[in-house]
Amino acid sequence: MSDNWIALLRTAHSEFTARIAAVVDWDAPTPDTDWNTRDLVAHVTEDQQWVPHLLQGRTTNEAKIAIAPLGDDLAAEWRRYSAGALAAWEAADLRASVHLSYDTVKASDYLAEQVGDITIHTWDLARATGTSEELDEDLVDAVWDVFEPQAGLLEASGLFAPAVEVPSDAPLRVRLLALTGRDAG
Repeated sequence: MSDNWIALLRTAHSEFTARIAAVVDWDAPTPDTDWNTRDLVAHVTEDQQWVPHLLQGRTTNEAKIAIAPLGDDLAAEWRRYSAGALAAWEAADLRASVHLSYDTVKASDYLAEQVGDITIHTWDLARATGTSEELDEDLVDAVWDVFEPQAGLLEASGLFAPAVEVPSDAPLRVRLLALTGRDAG
């Protein structure tokens, strides 16, 4: 799992980076009505700030102390923290435990969560910037395999809007996005 998921994470980071490069209006709305483009990019970037600390075994409270506020140049901040997170993942023992805000999980599970989060938010950013909403098929397949069995938990978590109804024969990308409350139509 590790090499494949690390490669998927690199792809997810690359796709998010490409969408950031297309941002011309940092105040543009996103599919998540609570966030504009700036908020979305800040959220994903802030998540990357946590990665090295959590992979070193720190609790979220310990890691929070080490997290610095983001600067105004979110594209530069993304590049900085993306590189740091990727380096931390490549050195990580994926069998180790990671203390997250909601539970202690295996690093491999945290890795899959990170890949899923960045993949979904890449689509959000693509929609906000009017760029290609296509997602790497390997990312979609992998994230679907993780998210689909957890469909009820995803919605109950409050982190996602209720699932959107789509035909069962819709493309997998559309079904994945629908599962996370996004209308890709």
